[in-house]
Amino acid sequence: MDIPEYKKLRAAIERFVTLSSEDWLLLEKALSIRTIKKNGLFATEGKKATEVGFLLEGNMRHYYTKDGEEKTTYFYFENHFVAAYISCITQQPSQLSIEALTDCTMLVFPYQTLVELYAISHTWERFGRLLAEYLAIGLEERMVALLMQTPEERYRQLLEGNKQKIIERIPQHLIASYLGITPVSLSRIRNRTIK
Repeated sequence: MDIPEYKKLRAAIERFVTLSSEDWLLLEKALSIRTIKKNGLFATEGKKATEVGFLLEGNMRHYYTKDGEEKTTYFYFENHFVAAYISCITQQPSQLSIEALTDCTMLVFPYQTLVELYAISHTWERFGRLLAEYLAIGLEERMVALLMQTPEERYRQLLEGNKQKIIERIPQHLIASYLGITPVSLSRIRNRTIK
């Protein structure tokens, strides 16, 4: 099918692997378009995740809850894959929630479809490996930042790095949570950075 939304997903996948028409058709038939209203959940802590999403419009966050307090650890924007990936792989209840911060439109497909594609196509199997490597790099970068950098260094990295959308589109209290600090501490850091 020649659906613009599908083309965006195919382009994102082809950043990892080149898909033949046959390879693409294997996934295309499993795709559906879904809208999630602001504050709606794509993944819910305590429930088994079974789907992978590709965000077409809007932004989302994923967070963990500890003693009733939400700890934001990641943000998703257009053209990002979205999943409670560990829950999909292990078939265990998700330890995180993924929330729409705005009204969102996504392409969605069952994780099981991807597993089945791994078994029948070397291209899809390679995609799975490269995607896992990409996610592992992101997790290590995040862990290193939290363990080795000060909150001010993490904030400066947001300003200077490839994460400008976080500064531009995410509410300050969620940026503070992402940085592992209070909103008051973030305000102080921002004031020092401006001077």
